[in-house]
Amino acid sequence: MSLIAPLRRQLPRVIRRAPLLTSVRPSRTLQSHYQPFSTTTANMSFSNADTGNKTADPYTAKNKEQPELKEKVGDLISFVEKSKYCMMTTRIASSGLLVSRCMALAAKEGNGVDLIFHANSESGKTDDLESDPDVNLAFLQPSGEWASISGVASIESDREKVRKYYSPGLKAWLGDLGDGKHDGGPEDPRIILIKVNAKTAQYAITRSATGAVGNFVEFAKGVATGETAQVNKLRYLDESELQQCKSSADLAHIHHTDNSVGRSSSQ
Repeated sequence: MSLIAPLRRQLPRVIRRAPLLTSVRPSRTLQSHYQPFSTTTANMSFSNADTGNKTADPYTAKNKEQPELKEKVGDLISFVEKSKYCMMTTRIASSGLLVSRCMALAAKEGNGVDLIFHANSESGKTDDLESDPDVNLAFLQPSGEWASISGVASIESDREKVRKYYSPGLKAWLGDLGDGKHDGGPEDPRIILIKVNAKTAQYAITRSATGAVGNFVEFAKGVATGETAQVNKLRYLDESELQQCKSSADLAHIHHTDNSVGRSSSQ
């Protein structure tokens, strides 16, 4: 990769966007067989232990749960809204390496699970997405709660939609270039939207009603007794569940808000 990348950057742009053979990944069909939160070593490609008939990952075994779809989706949406900011990971068009940058949630569609972000059309992420639209969104709270959403991103420049989700706060990121066109306003052609069509999601939210205090008590008990702590609700949503959510009228009412938050990064 280190020898190919410098040469690739010197090629015409259209050729540079061709995927490198060294960055070929399994198809989404193969990836769909991925089993999250595995607690056994039987089917793992790498294992450094043999625990016999005991679970090799007692934390996951004790904390994972699969409640009704409505609850799983509702808690995911609530966590995303609470977090607002995430790290969006893309694959660099010129090298095939991964890169992450902080993004602020601008809006939601698809009953709340398809996420929309503001962006500057002239930033590097647009080249990345045109070359490879597969992305990951990682949300994190200081409490240790987290969510990881994998999806396919699309770049949307329709001005009507840009106006719908526009926020005056974008001016702070794009600035006014003084030419009457690139002013950071809703008609500024640099302002585009990145929509992430969610394919899978996994997340962990606190189990204790008292939050950090309850988790600390459970953690301390685990340290003292060797009993695995039960502090989080580990959950997973596969592609079929997310698709059901997007098309279900019964789940539409859990889509909380759909307004721009006005803090999006354009870098």
